[in-house]
Amino acid sequence: MIKIKKYAAIDIGSNAMRLLVVNIVEQDGKETQFNKSALVRVPIRLGQDAFTVGEISAENTDRMCDAMKAFNLLMKVHKVESYKAFATSAMREAYNGKEVVALIKKKADIKIEIIDGKKEAAIIASTDLHHLLKTDKTYLFVDVGGGSTEFTLFSDAKIVVSRSFKVGTVRLLNNMVNDIVWQEIEKWIKINTAEFDEVTLIGSGGNINKLFKMSGKMQDKPLSYLYINSQYAFLNSLTYNQRISELGLNPDRADVIIPAVRIYLNAMKWSGARNIYVPKIGLSDGIVKAMYFGKI
Repeated sequence: MIKIKKYAAIDIGSNAMRLLVVNIVEQDGKETQFNKSALVRVPIRLGQDAFTVGEISAENTDRMCDAMKAFNLLMKVHKVESYKAFATSAMREAYNGKEVVALIKKKADIKIEIIDGKKEAAIIASTDLHHLLKTDKTYLFVDVGGGSTEFTLFSDAKIVVSRSFKVGTVRLLNNMVNDIVWQEIEKWIKINTAEFDEVTLIGSGGNINKLFKMSGKMQDKPLSYLYINSQYAFLNSLTYNQRISELGLNPDRADVIIPAVRIYLNAMKWSGARNIYVPKIGLSDGIVKAMYFGKI
């Protein structure tokens, strides 16, 4: 007997917002399957407003309302039975974040919850990570967003420690991350990984996913520190326009990919990790799984 449920997740980030629709397949005696049915990404850079001016602009508020109306209609067409919409760093920091949430509820009938970095990290960690985590190994999970980066250390397949830092791609593009923040991250990583002989990185976020796709590697194979470092130099050698025309990057990816790679490189350097695995997971995947297992 097969039973199929349709769930959706809306992730409102600092660089883009996503709607993920998932078919959840339940079958007697078998592990539940989570199959992606649709993914829509809208490049609305809320962080540009929130981190520089402190509020979401009227133009971006209108764009958000339009996007949410579209998401609502798409969920109706897909016959989604349950959804959650979470907003992260940019909406957390915009002083009119709650007003925007109220307006979207009124205009698009989508209920949005603004979550903190700790909850964000916990939701992402509730994804398919357990398939990757070997009990005899130590992993540093790094999720790079537009406004913040979540670091979670796993040992024996259990969370040891987790922390969110205000370092993200949109912030870095706007020169809003000072040396003190980098020093704090370096200190945190070094202190928490010191007792472990070997640490492997797990990366999530649109930029590392793109880099992995460009590498042409099989999904279960990692990228090496040397490879990431050479790609960082290569991306830096191209102009913004070249990254769009020659590499086929989206305009809203072509600028943020460089600061993103810098965060992963630093995390690898400070933890001593030689490799980084890139599973296809993110906040939206985590939201669907956390909903299904009754965690949110």
